[in-house]
Amino acid sequence: MSEPNGGMSELERRNRLAEEGGGEERRERQHREGKLSARERILLLLDEDSFEETDRLVTHRCSDFGMERMRVPGDGFVTGYGRIDGRTVFVFAQDFTVFGGSLSEANAAKIVKLMDTAMRVGAPVIGLNDSGGARIQEGVVSLAGYADIFLRNTLASGVVPQISAILGPCAGGAVYSPAITDFTLMVDKTSYMFVTGPDVIKTVTHEEVTKEQLGGATTHNEISGVAHFMAHDDAECLAMIRELLSFLPSNNIDDPPRKACTDPAGRADRELDTLVPPESNQPYDIKLVIERIVDDGYFFEVHEHFARNIVIGFSRMNGRPVGIVANQPAYLAGVLDIDASVKGARFVRFCDAFNIPLITLEDVPGFLPGTQQEYGGIIRHGAKLLYAFAEATVPKLTVITRKAYGGAYCVMSSKHIRTDLNLAWPTAEIAVMGPEGAVNIVYGRELSQVVPQAEEREGPLSEERRAGVLAEARAGKVHEFREQFANPWIAAERGYVDAVIPPHETRRRLISALEMLDGKRDKNPPKKHGNIPL
Repeated sequence: MSEPNGGMSELERRNRLAEEGGGEERRERQHREGKLSARERILLLLDEDSFEETDRLVTHRCSDFGMERMRVPGDGFVTGYGRIDGRTVFVFAQDFTVFGGSLSEANAAKIVKLMDTAMRVGAPVIGLNDSGGARIQEGVVSLAGYADIFLRNTLASGVVPQISAILGPCAGGAVYSPAITDFTLMVDKTSYMFVTGPDVIKTVTHEEVTKEQLGGATTHNEISGVAHFMAHDDAECLAMIRELLSFLPSNNIDDPPRKACTDPAGRADRELDTLVPPESNQPYDIKLVIERIVDDGYFFEVHEHFARNIVIGFSRMNGRPVGIVANQPAYLAGVLDIDASVKGARFVRFCDAFNIPLITLEDVPGFLPGTQQEYGGIIRHGAKLLYAFAEATVPKLTVITRKAYGGAYCVMSSKHIRTDLNLAWPTAEIAVMGPEGAVNIVYGRELSQVVPQAEEREGPLSEERRAGVLAEARAGKVHEFREQFANPWIAAERGYVDAVIPPHETRRRLISALEMLDGKRDKNPPKKHGNIPL
């Protein structure tokens, strides 16, 4: 019997069913597997008491296979909006306790509606993925739902930030929505992504592989580069999302949110003056440079475990968010290879799309040589990073700390591709190639005469003495080349470097430049879009 106040008992009943999802037993199973429920995740992600649910009472529309007797309000997806640090965000969470979180026509429509609204109001979209895939009982209708979502992901790209957290299974066509979004987070040991599962692979290729090996968090963070962050559990993953959003604007029109800064803008760190080793073949950790110039030494690294020869991530300079791209001399000497180029290019394009200034710290000996890289398309992939930097119109600042050799010098946000301010430390070596290789070309003929001339003076030389004479002559020519060519002075004389500065002044100079560029307005020629070398 209905209540006299207009049937609230029925509303309460439906709301209770939506809250229960697949029931207490299935939620407990989630907990035993180390996972939170969909609603627990949303409440942990958003500011307290800020979540407003939408389409709570939607149910599926399938009547085949006995599905008409199994209708749960919400249909396995929780959707709505709320706030993170006071800013509006839209969020959907797949509820694995209801039909395995599978995608149906109805819950796909919930996501589409959510994303359309997010684009209209200019707010980020966060997807909490934990799903068995397409709902088989609905056939092609379910696949159509995926395609509808993929279209919104594509249209929203570069308009509002899109973040995907993989908190359980994500397989088949479901992987392509996270792949289009800006950042993907995974949880170690409880989440995985793959296009085809281990059973299919065993049948087709006879390979034996586990889910974790094929598509676990470690695999996608270290090997494939599909994921950008790895968390130990759901709570850490959701905290990472909140931290990531603190650096990002809500949309492509807004500026990134600034924070009050107590770290002096003019702070000079004298340890930077001795951080680069005197021997150019000795490694050092570029992250130490980053930490000494940014606010409070805080660097939020992205893609930490993938292509470690380049470092990317977010920091703040006098309270202003910046994106940092840096070669890492401590890993593969900071050389650019296929993975590093792609990693850097996508990050640069994200920062450019969302008005985040770029700071490049350069110490690069060149591109990685070898047949594996050439056959893999290093030319095409290296061009992606070049294209991204050249296309970017946000404020761009570059500091050359040591090596800047060959084409890699051009690629790493050089003055010639519209970088606003290019600085160099006195330790910078800017040249077509490294001194060790250059002497063979520049001084090859002269070096070929060293041993014969020594024998004219001393008579026949032993093999050991011949090697010593040649090594001594080469060392002298390397020193001569470095003094004459592999230094920042020629580039500074040409205006390719705006200033050569003591390392301890780096923070002050960068912050001053960012303030000067605060009103920068630049644009590319009118066009539908460019054709980046994919």
